[in-house]
Amino acid sequence: MSVTILFLGPLRDLAGRQEIEVDAPLDWAGLLAAVGPEVAEQLEQKRVNVACRGRVRADKRALLAEDGDEVALLPPVSGG
Repeated sequence: MSVTILFLGPLRDLAGRQEIEVDAPLDWAGLLAAVGPEVAEQLEQKRVNVACRGRVRADKRALLAEDGDEVALLPPVSGG
């Protein structure tokens, strides 16, 4: 039973990998512990979003990912 965490954009560079598998279920505290201190610091910022099951969470701190879920860490979008 596992959850896949995807690191996108600059968060992938910070994590040094594209994805990891962690034990399910996964909540906010578990996510912060799993991703390491540098990525966790970024996740605490309001401008970084978390998606679970393909939907951006309105309240990322209420995350509860179950077995087979994919959690994507979304850096701020920049554009021009």
